Amino acid sequence: MIQSKLLKKYNNISHGFFNNLDGYSKGVYKSLNCGIGSKDKKKNIEANLKKVCKKLGCSKNNLILLNQIHSNIVYVINKIPKKKLTGDSIITNKKKIALGVLTADCAPVFIYDPDNNLVSAIHVGWRGAYNKIITKTINNFKNKGSKINNLIAVIGPCIAKQSYEVQSDFLKRFLNQNKFNKNFFNFKNKKIFFSLNEYIKNQLKNSGVGNMEIINKDTFLNKNNFFSSRRSLKNNFDDYGRNISIIMIK
Repeated sequence: MIQSKLLKKYNNISHGFFNNLDGYSKGVYKSLNCGIGSKDKKKNIEANLKKVCKKLGCSKNNLILLNQIHSNIVYVINKIPKKKLTGDSIITNKKKIALGVLTADCAPVFIYDPDNNLVSAIHVGWRGAYNKIITKTINNFKNKGSKINNLIAVIGPCIAKQSYEVQSDFLKRFLNQNKFNKNFFNFKNKKIFFSLNEYIKNQLKNSGVGNMEIINKDTFLNKNNFFSSRRSLKNNFDDYGRNISIIMIK
């Protein structure tokens, strides 16, 4: 489990970014696969979810995982929803409600307001980032009375620029949005590479967030022990596990 240096200072919240180690799953899901949407055995996924919840001191029944669709849909909740919500960002100020994000190259992002005791967990792939899920989430914080310059944002492990090769139409899409976006691309040997976490960081900065941290762990690289959809595709696997990241007000 990896923790943020910024968030570790606050005793009233619990958080962690988990990789694929120390779980119960086998094969391509080895071993801490928390992806309910994967083809892994349900009993193994349940056991893995219980393990991470125990590590963070939360009840599995109080863990909220969204049906993630690479959207910019944000929820502000006051209680455990009766059915699974579809979207990619969730905010709460309630104690003991754990907010979880599942990723396999996309970025898990936590935002914390220490003044108003608000937390958010966001699933941010390129589509969600492009469609301003970060900005929409921060606007919801603002609506709840947060001072944006007091917010703390942490961008968790995701695919790094050197591993994220994209095509020219991808580049064109981002340049059409804003010419400044060229700063998030590298060009090497006639190949194009994109930095997801720097693009997210820029959105946070433009929104007025001053306290930011990037956890620089490339999920694509085997040595970092994260599940990676891109690496699985490269290896011709028919499925892949999901990493989980959780934040909770104690």
